[in-house]
Amino acid sequence: MKYYDKLIFELSHPGRTGYSLPSCSLSAAETPGNVQSSAETDNTAARLFSGEQSFVRESVPNHLLRESILELPEVSEVDVVRHYTNLSQMNFGVDTGFYPLGSCTMKYNPKINEEIASHPLFAGLHPLQPDETVKGAREVIEGLDAALAAITGMKHFTFLPCAGAHGELTGLMLMREYHLARNDNARTKVIVPDSAHGTNPASAAVCGLQIVEVKSGADGLVDVEALKPLLGPDVAGIMMTNPNTLGLFERQIGEIAELVHECGGLLYYDGANMNPLLGKVRPGDMGFDIMHLNLHKTFSTPHGGGGPGSGPVGVGERVLPYLNIPRTSGFHGNFGVMLRAYAYILMLGKQHIKMAGPLATLSANYIKESLKDCFKLPIASVCKHEFVFDGLINDGARDGKAGATTLDVAKRLLDYGFHAPTIYFPLLFHQALMIEPTETESLETLDEFIAVMKKIAAEAAEDPDILHGAPHNAPIGRPDETSAARNPILKA
Repeated sequence: MKYYDKLIFELSHPGRTGYSLPSCSLSAAETPGNVQSSAETDNTAARLFSGEQSFVRESVPNHLLRESILELPEVSEVDVVRHYTNLSQMNFGVDTGFYPLGSCTMKYNPKINEEIASHPLFAGLHPLQPDETVKGAREVIEGLDAALAAITGMKHFTFLPCAGAHGELTGLMLMREYHLARNDNARTKVIVPDSAHGTNPASAAVCGLQIVEVKSGADGLVDVEALKPLLGPDVAGIMMTNPNTLGLFERQIGEIAELVHECGGLLYYDGANMNPLLGKVRPGDMGFDIMHLNLHKTFSTPHGGGGPGSGPVGVGERVLPYLNIPRTSGFHGNFGVMLRAYAYILMLGKQHIKMAGPLATLSANYIKESLKDCFKLPIASVCKHEFVFDGLINDGARDGKAGATTLDVAKRLLDYGFHAPTIYFPLLFHQALMIEPTETESLETLDEFIAVMKKIAAEAAEDPDILHGAPHNAPIGRPDETSAARNPILKA
């Protein structure tokens, strides 16, 4: 059994210890009468840690006493260190391997960003300090506002939202306020493409708006002819991601913007897929009025495991009068994420930030073209930063034997040391496998991933049971994910 296969209590043996308390720095002669000597301190600690009942009761006030002695594991220091070190190595992240999650942009986070964000003069700031003592932090926020405005074509940003979905809600509230201020109270509908991120309709619903779905065409893009009948005096706006969730650029975005504006609506840009556009195309120039950015995606802040996040919202000329002032929350937003984003932008500069998008696009197309003979490619056109397969071409199904699914492919990837791509999203394809390599991965890493994906495809064709039982080399096998989600075991 490995260390991480056991609970820390299972490593316990009576009488085994691993703590070492520092000696008192005062000599016996220097020790005041109410301060114990070094030997007395060590003895007191040992008696407390050993759980000596009489000594504990003499030393601790009655109201603080436990009803029973705390049962702590008795383990050596080396056992504790190995146990938790091995547990930490079970986590996967961009610092440990390739993380091709589609729609999430799990790009490498330069360590200089972390160094700057953790600098004591930044990390030690208190959100309630007087303004005159945080001028440097204010300058960072103002500089980031100006940089993001230049990159996106917006006028100004608010940094209040602490996540992408929070940004969506903020942007939709601005959209609603824009219409209400004009006494245009009938505009209660938001149009959302069928390929949209799930947070788009959810945010609109939370904002009290009605969601109207517009279908995509066979090319994976918004069907403009299907959009036209949906437009009218009750439409508040449309939410779009461009490139969309299939990684395809909406080539008719100019016409869409014109149609929505003509009917009195606004365009909302979901900035989750902004990475391939950096320095190349600006949402403001496409006609978008409101947008949010995921600083924790596009601008290189780690966000695995649910945080940290930041979803600043930018607005164009139409909506600028309704942008909340001040443009940060009472605690200035998620300042650490802002620092990382600003460092990333300044490090690349205007010239080099333009390289991120083309490199991400090149990486995605390289993988797509290399694997299209093994995996179904529903839309064969050139993609941007990500693309979607629809399962295996040969899944090994025969003679009533179940073939390998997208879930099976994802689980098998774990055996080869890769994190799985996004699976079963978007919902346009039954066996969706969504891959986004980002611009920060080397050619060697991409080639290794391609080779493993081809090997898995060959395994599926020959014997899909290999995939059905995967992962075989992970600390745990394949759990019942439905039961795990509905009835989680949160303690031993």
